[in-house]
Amino acid sequence: MPDDAPLLSVRDLRVSFRTFDGQADVLQGVNLDVPRGTRVGLVGESGCGKSVTMKTIMGTLATPPARVTHGQIMFDGQDLLTMPAARRNRLKGTDMSMVFQDPTTSLNPVFRVGHQMEDIVRWSDRRRGIQRNHKARKARVLEVLEMVRLADGERIYDAFPIQLSGGMRQRIIIGMALLNEPRLLIADEPGTALDVTTQDEILRLMDDLVREEGLSLLMITHNLGVVRQMTDHVYVMYAGSVVEDSPTAELFDNPSHPYTKALLACVPKLDGTATYEGIGGSLPDYTDPPAGCRFHPRCPHATDRCLTRPPAFTVRPGHTAACWLHEPEAHA
Repeated sequence: MPDDAPLLSVRDLRVSFRTFDGQADVLQGVNLDVPRGTRVGLVGESGCGKSVTMKTIMGTLATPPARVTHGQIMFDGQDLLTMPAARRNRLKGTDMSMVFQDPTTSLNPVFRVGHQMEDIVRWSDRRRGIQRNHKARKARVLEVLEMVRLADGERIYDAFPIQLSGGMRQRIIIGMALLNEPRLLIADEPGTALDVTTQDEILRLMDDLVREEGLSLLMITHNLGVVRQMTDHVYVMYAGSVVEDSPTAELFDNPSHPYTKALLACVPKLDGTATYEGIGGSLPDYTDPPAGCRFHPRCPHATDRCLTRPPAFTVRPGHTAACWLHEPEAHA
């Protein structure tokens, strides 16, 4: 495997769901890369398919009702979609880990924190063929609690989740994801359930840990501020497909897809000189989506050309937008 190959590469991923109203084509050919040691963001409004993408990568998507109809998910040169289930399960929680959005639903309230964290170490050890006794497992748990800036490790080890604050529980969730030294960390809206000050502390902690541990990060979020703070490269998703991808600084300086521009226009300015009404319309019905570009019913620049789905056109090196406005002939 070449050293410059992405750790994670998703190609033309298509996922549909069986519903009472018919087949819902939720993912419409998703493409994204997470290079080694890079922080990548996947951003879009609620319902655009971010979490479905993440669950498909992790292998936690319920099938049925979901069905992967096409595509590849390459992790370190191996296609996760064709890999035997037992082998893929060994990757979850070992080489790939997740940080979930809400710690209150991720921690079992009837077990002590140390017990839950040790279970993760024991589960991973079994899959890696490692044997550690209770003392060694506890030492690893305490080491990770210190890593996530929880100084009173012994007390937290013996505590129930209800005895800890929301910020402490979120740090524990991050620690659980790091227990087994993963290479890829997927974070699904971390800190959303917390107040903004604590959320900022959690994001700074995650950023420090990703850099210190040399991890690759895929950040799933709808928050453009988080994207700007936490990522090197960003993919903008709308209604099941990536409509723009760019280095983060470039995206904020030169947004190119009408949807990206509309998202950025929704962010209030700190001087309060303007009002924001959001993007007109709503996400399409996935059981009966519009033809061509799925954003065209809400797009102020839509033409008959948009009834045909556009490919990803290169706007600048490393920056693409799936919009006919960037077709080379349109600028000739």
